[in-house]
Amino acid sequence: MSASTRSTVTGPGAAGSPAQRPDSGRPGERRTTATGGEPPVPVDLKADCIADSAGGLTFDLNVPQGTGTSWSAALVLRLRGGAGTEGADDEVRLPLGPNGPGRLRAVLPSTVALAEGRWNAYADLGDGRDACRLLPGVNDLRSLVDRRPLAGIGRLGVRIPYATKLGNLALRSWLRGPHAEAGDILVTPEGMTVTGRLYGASPADGAQAEARARGADTEPAAVTVPLAVDGPDFTFTVPYDGLAAGWRRGSGPWDLWLRPAEGARPVRIARLLDDVADKKQVFSYPALTVRAAAGELRIGPYYTLDNDLAIRVTGPPEHG
Repeated sequence: MSASTRSTVTGPGAAGSPAQRPDSGRPGERRTTATGGEPPVPVDLKADCIADSAGGLTFDLNVPQGTGTSWSAALVLRLRGGAGTEGADDEVRLPLGPNGPGRLRAVLPSTVALAEGRWNAYADLGDGRDACRLLPGVNDLRSLVDRRPLAGIGRLGVRIPYATKLGNLALRSWLRGPHAEAGDILVTPEGMTVTGRLYGASPADGAQAEARARGADTEPAAVTVPLAVDGPDFTFTVPYDGLAAGWRRGSGPWDLWLRPAEGARPVRIARLLDDVADKKQVFSYPALTVRAAAGELRIGPYYTLDNDLAIRVTGPPEHG
């Protein structure tokens, strides 16, 4: 399909035409189809989510008494913002089946690829109405805490359910291979030491970590440091003086990458293997004062909106 792609995981959930694609909406909002003459019916559909250690999710919906469903009922996931990456769809339909009185269940297997991004969750009950946004219920994400997949896994899929600002259910998805998972971070006045584990590749001769300046006004554009490795586990230290020497003005972020071997494709360092969908506001690290030729700078690590690891260098306040 040219504008978008979609897939059905299993079962007859693909029957019928796709619903409209709103990326926002009031919690529990239902819409009629273009030809439907009935007024909108407010239905609050909540989905409890259970995560498994392999990366799969189970959705259990509470369905109000009297709500009709059909064989084509499906839980619909839509990638916010449009078409997905190559090899993945931007709409996935998961068949909904009965799971006890007033309950419907859908399963997202770990083997189904979700493109990186944020996925809005909808329920299509097969009643001729447009799909409605789902509300978050109870999330059981205990299996995601300190998740440790096999180091040799070729491609790592991570899905974490969360509540949006409007109170709707969404998933944050990552699909990476290889992947460098950040672990403990130690911040000292001299620099930052990071430990972690590499998935989908093995560190070899010439392995190193790279801090890359995100911007064109910084010299040097990258600072590289060697890796200490123990099997798939790695450790490196980024000295702050090298980052301070490249500061020119304002606030400059440096993105952290790991190159498994000399000439190998670099891998973004991130923290994905836990139950926190947005780490930027949750994981906080100190920014320390570093003296440089330009004055006293503030340097410290942080996680981006994509949960990638970065370092921010901030210059002295401007006066006058």
